[in-house]
Parts: sequence; C-alpha cells; structure tokens
Amino acid sequence: MSEPRKPGYRQLLATSGAWTFLLPGFAARQPFAMLTISLVLLVKHTTGSYATAGAAAAVTGVAMALCAPRAGRLVDRFGQRPVLLPGIALHATAVCGLIALALAHAPVWALLAAAVPAGATVPQIGPMVRSRWAAALDHSPALLGTAAAFESVTDEFTFVIGPVLATALCTGVHPAAGLAAEAALTVVGGSLFAAQRKSAPKVQHAPAGAGARQASALSAPGVRALAVAFLGIGSVFGGMQVSMAAFSQEIGDPGINGVLYGIFAAGNMLAGVVYGAITWRRGPRTRLLAAYGGLAVACAPLWLMHTAPLLGGLGMVVGLCIAPPLITGYTLVESLVPAGARTEAFTWMTGSVALGQAAAVTIAGLLTDRAGSHAGFVVPLAGTAIALVVLLGLRGRLVSRPRGVVAGGVIGHRPPVAVD
Repeated sequence: MSEPRKPGYRQLLATSGAWTFLLPGFAARQPFAMLTISLVLLVKHTTGSYATAGAAAAVTGVAMALCAPRAGRLVDRFGQRPVLLPGIALHATAVCGLIALALAHAPVWALLAAAVPAGATVPQIGPMVRSRWAAALDHSPALLGTAAAFESVTDEFTFVIGPVLATALCTGVHPAAGLAAEAALTVVGGSLFAAQRKSAPKVQHAPAGAGARQASALSAPGVRALAVAFLGIGSVFGGMQVSMAAFSQEIGDPGINGVLYGIFAAGNMLAGVVYGAITWRRGPRTRLLAAYGGLAVACAPLWLMHTAPLLGGLGMVVGLCIAPPLITGYTLVESLVPAGARTEAFTWMTGSVALGQAAAVTIAGLLTDRAGSHAGFVVPLAGTAIALVVLLGLRGRLVSRPRGVVAGGVIGHRPPVAVD
C-alpha cells in the first residue's frame, strides 16, 4: 500500500481554529527575537565592553534555559493562561528593572543579578503554539511535520524582523529603546495570546498514584539527545549575534548589523519553507544527522570573512543549513513524549537553544574583545562540531515511542519504533 501524499501548508492553515492562535502567537513571540540583541547593545553602550554585554546576555539565556522547562511542566499541569498571564507581568517588570540599572551605570554584578529574573520569566510562546498545533492535529499526524516547518519559518521570520527593529531602536532612538519595546510587546502580545482559550490544549491529568507517568520529559533518552543537538544550534545564533555586531563596529557601520543578521535569519526562513513542502523518503533520524553535518561545514569558513557582502552571503548559507535540523528535531520531539509532556519537551528544546546561545554569547564576547570579530566567528563552528559528534554517538536513542509509552514509565508493551 503506497504512502499517502504529504499534506502541505494549505491544508495545515485550513485546520479549524488555527488562525485564532497563529496571529496573536506571532505577536507574542516577537519580543523573544529582540531580547538578546537589545540587551547586548544597551550594555555595550553603558559599559563599553562586549564581554560584559555578552555575559549579561548569557546570564539571561542560562536563566531562561533552566526555568523554561519548569514553566513548561506548569503549563502541562495547569494550562497555558494561568501560567502565561503572571509570567508576562513578571517579565516586563524584570526588564524595566534591568534597563534602569544599565542606564544608572550600576556595577557589573548588579546587571548580572538583574539579568536572572529577566531571563527566567521569558514567556514560552513558541512551545505553547507548538503544543496547540499538536492538539489541533491529533487526528492528522501527517501534518505534524508541516506544522514543525511552519513554526520554524515563523520563528525565523521574527528573527528577520526582531533584530532589525531592535537595532534600529537602539541606534536610532535610544540605547534602551529596544528593551523597552521588548517589554511592551511582551505584555500586549502575551495578553492577546492568552485570551485565545478555545485553541489551548486540554490539561492532561495523570491517574492518582502514577508518579512515573509524571516524570520529566527529559527522562526520554531521545529528548536528551536532541537537547544536545539544539545546544549546538544555539551556539550558532549566539556566536553570530555577537560577532556580527562586533564586525559591524569594526567596519564603521554599526547600523548594518541588523541587516546582516536579518539575512542570516532570512536564509533559515527560506529553507524552512522549502523543507516543509518536501515529501521526504528517508526517516527523520537520517535527515537530522545529514543536515547537522551540513550545518557544521557551513560554519567552518565564517572566521575568514572580511567584507560585509561576503559575510552576508555566507550568513545566508549558514541560515539555510539551520532550518533542516531544527525542524526535524522538533518533529522528533513530538513522537518521543506523551501529550501530557509536550509543552515541557518543547521548552527543553527552546531552553537548549537558549543555553547554547548564552554560552556562545559569553565565549564570543570574550574572544571578540581580545582578538576581534573573526575570533568570535569560531564559536559557531566549535559548537556545531562538538554537538555533531555527541549526536552521532547518541543516534540510537532517537526512536519514536508508541502511543502507549510515556516518559518515565511504560504503559503498553510494544517496542519503540525506529525513525530511519
């Protein structure tokens, strides 16, 4: 029996209730694309150091990476709205406090301390939208891969707009304008998204005494393997952000930073559109490993670029190579955990990207201060190469669990399903 043709974007967007969460979800996730670059530009302006700016951004990323999965578990347990509404208020307050400290030229330790709550309270809109897709497509599993591609495109579209908008506000209005806009958009967009109650996934209540069934999504071996892969992807985002900003300063055209990063993100978005429209014959595990190898190779010559056109062109290529492993990873996650752990699993992926980005921002900032932007561009290569080696070693864990198997405990007796 031949496999049915994979449905496309038209069928996906015709899903009942999809637009009720897509539009407010896009508005609500926009601040996430502005946070890191806005923080780097503000702290660099007030301290004069990329290392300090990178450290502040790194603390924010680490705090988000550590707290996002816990927020995801709360969402799976209590629902999206009860967790999101307090979260957006706390985040806006934390960001405003960080702005005040930076403009007051507070000591570095105070900036780093204030960066903790700013990162810890970042609303996890992307995972929440992905959970809504998973719930809406429960009876149309063939569309899950298309939904993952669509979400990757949406994420990258925000990273086309966000950095350009943040850079324009920070360089053309006021160094703190990017973070101020991030806080305002968080409140407005998050509130609009939380108001869409009908499309929110239902809370999955575990039976009494089923402690194993409530284990963390990270207890699934495949989720841990993908978390490592996403750490490497985060190193690309973080290394590119800091190094491109430093490169723009070095050539005397700081305003081009947003354009260069936008080109990089546009490549990711374009690849996501194409990737989601293709019917693949090979399994997701094989595609993930091949695509990840391509990403590492694309990052290799970044440190050699010495003009903006060359960097923009190679940045586009690197962006094209990010979407395939990112989309495939998110597709695999949905098959590795039960419905009651989806949001947490997605937040582990988002948190891993943020953690990798935080580490890359810190290391790239130090290298850039000491040896210039070319040294900072070594970070994406190192991050993806290390993650690729680990991913190859853990590839046997990327197996899809049948519906009866849950993270932390087995209900059914069927063996895991290979994904090649």
